[in-house]
Amino acid sequence: MHIAVVALGKIGLPLAVQFASKGHDVIGVDVNADLVDTINRGIEPFPGEADLQERLAAVLAAGRLRATTDYAEAIPGADAVVVVVPLFVNEETAEPEYGWMDQATRSLATHLTPGTLVSYETTLPVGITRGRWKPMIEEVSGLREGTDFHVVFSPERVFSGRIFADLRKYPKLIGALSDEGAERAVAFYESVLDFDDRPDLARPNGVWDLQSAEAAEMAKLAETTYRDVNIGLANQFALFAGANGIDVYQVIEACNSQVFSHIHRPGIAVGGHCIPVYPKLYLSTDPDADIVRTAREFNESMRERLVAQAEGMLGDLAGLQAVVLGAAYRGGVKETAFSGVFPTVAALAARGAAVRVHDPLYTDAELGALGFEPYELGDDVDLAIIQTDHAEYRDLDPARLPGVRLLVDGRAATDAERWKGTPRLVVGAGATA
Repeated sequence: MHIAVVALGKIGLPLAVQFASKGHDVIGVDVNADLVDTINRGIEPFPGEADLQERLAAVLAAGRLRATTDYAEAIPGADAVVVVVPLFVNEETAEPEYGWMDQATRSLATHLTPGTLVSYETTLPVGITRGRWKPMIEEVSGLREGTDFHVVFSPERVFSGRIFADLRKYPKLIGALSDEGAERAVAFYESVLDFDDRPDLARPNGVWDLQSAEAAEMAKLAETTYRDVNIGLANQFALFAGANGIDVYQVIEACNSQVFSHIHRPGIAVGGHCIPVYPKLYLSTDPDADIVRTAREFNESMRERLVAQAEGMLGDLAGLQAVVLGAAYRGGVKETAFSGVFPTVAALAARGAAVRVHDPLYTDAELGALGFEPYELGDDVDLAIIQTDHAEYRDLDPARLPGVRLLVDGRAATDAERWKGTPRLVVGAGATA
């Protein structure tokens, strides 16, 4: 097949490489000319994705993959077009911002030829595939969906750093707008993916047709929103436990020994492209979902709550030297999307503290570009807050934070033995000294 992948980011590029590795001819299109050039030179543009560099080099050498900025080069004659363009949410209104996806959809529709399957993998609010993309493509292309081309929604379900493994592990969900579109989508994904044997599943691992685009859209939102609500509950338990001298991690471990309990871990922040965003996409079409809204608001409040607890223990924070440990949204990943570092720094600065940031994955220049004053381990500090669960912080002790008067461990990452004699506040386990 000839396949076009629209947007070659951290999901799109591995998908393009996967499709090409199955023997198909793939053209990736992206508006970023520098990114396109980097890919065509065989250089992994975002290190950290397992096996991507090796697999990228292999499919380029085989002539199965190339990248371009030109839709006119990628779209005409394609058997399938897979769209993985980012969808953002307005931070003030919490409404989806479709600008980039609208532009990509109009661009692909301009060059669409009959017989093409168009698959949207970007997470969407329920109803958008049918209500927005279908009529937009029909209007621009002059073609008719269900006859001249087919549209399907098939959400990505992968985790950065292990995308190729996740493509094999999880069923590929599809939801089409017609029976023929569903048949085309099942055949397409069966030809570009391999699946691990999963005896734990109710039906064989593979391509699962959910019978409608709306069901597939909701499935993606539901599985991610569940995690946000679960973490919100864990955070609620953590605050109560910490205030009452209970170790919430022992409680969670005990609960999860029973097959029906799956309580997640609490923490100072929920970051990344998915969990902070997708509940808002769900709320955009189900405004009565009070449980979802409450959990999202509660999780967003954790940074302020922990900084307020630090203020309660130290007194006025004005003039104190504070460091936030971790700019990345999660350990081992060089990415700041919706990272808790931003509101944590803001909460400290609002109280008059002089705030610096440390992250082993970022250079001082990179932290400066993010708007932070860099901190070096070994510099004097009054207050330290662990925001990211980097492995490097697990062996942290007071000697590496000279003068530290309080450690707020927002990820329960540090060893209590190393901190005996120094005040330490752990989310979900209370304060010790």
